[in-house]
Amino acid sequence: MVGIREVAEAAGVSMSTVSQVVTGNRPVSAATRARVEAAITRLGYRAHPGAAQLRGGRTGTVALIVPTLENPFYPLVAAGMQDVLVPRDILLTVTDASGLDRSASAIHRLLTRRVDAMVAAPFGLPPAGLAEVHDAGIPFVTLGQAPPGGGDFVHTNDVDGARKATEHLIERGRRRIAFLGGDEGVTPTRQRLEGYQEALRAAGLPLRDDDVVCTRYTRQGGRDGATALLDRDDRPDAIVAANDLIAFGVLDVTRSMGLRVPEDLALTGYDDIEAASLVDPPLTTVMNPAREIGRACARLLLERLDGHVTDITRGVALSNRLVVRDST
Repeated sequence: MVGIREVAEAAGVSMSTVSQVVTGNRPVSAATRARVEAAITRLGYRAHPGAAQLRGGRTGTVALIVPTLENPFYPLVAAGMQDVLVPRDILLTVTDASGLDRSASAIHRLLTRRVDAMVAAPFGLPPAGLAEVHDAGIPFVTLGQAPPGGGDFVHTNDVDGARKATEHLIERGRRRIAFLGGDEGVTPTRQRLEGYQEALRAAGLPLRDDDVVCTRYTRQGGRDGATALLDRDDRPDAIVAANDLIAFGVLDVTRSMGLRVPEDLALTGYDDIEAASLVDPPLTTVMNPAREIGRACARLLLERLDGHVTDITRGVALSNRLVVRDST
């Protein structure tokens, strides 16, 4: 049976350092924590539920609220959280809660079950639900933007990511570039639209209202939006899709219309989910590091739970990058 000694030897640290990582009793540098967590995962070490957690009246449960589990991006976020939480013997519960009513209900149910901390995607988070979280006084992290009233958040630069995708299409000679966004008004759509518009302005290309369509962050949403953009005489020669699922819907429509990608229409996605490299043609997309986002969220929560920070709001910024494939 793997013990703390084996973990310490594998990570090249002392047993007391491993204990500090597992219990969170004292701060440990990010590099050391990462080595210890990697050794714990590799060796399959399971810590005994910590007395500090029990004394604090905790349930050893953390919640993740997402708008859908159909988008592979969110299960990867959950996997990243588990990379950090499992070595601490903390259970992750994941709730699919699309829409304001379902989100508010999910938050209330989770608080009733006394989760120790919560992570939520910003899509449709209700003000009443956020107020309930703040009243409960538990650590709370959001994806993509700082929660109103204070709290931690993890984000990538969506403006820059969409700008990179649009600039790439311009470099490939495309001049009538459309934007196919997800749910109108949510932060990822706004920021990715902003990056697209900045790239067009910088290149001296016109911004046309009819080249921007907002739909849903789903494959069917992509089909609906692509039909609106492509079923016209002045159709675009490229589309910047706000996520990969939307881009897959665009590919469905191009096939049904007999359009070739990228010859007739160049296409970029966003997130770089696993299927992006498997579709035909493989999709050029912006890599959004979902698993590392999950790890960062979990670390922020643990630092709050362990009492190591008192700042009202903290943000962690992670890098994205353009992955060029055959769709452009």
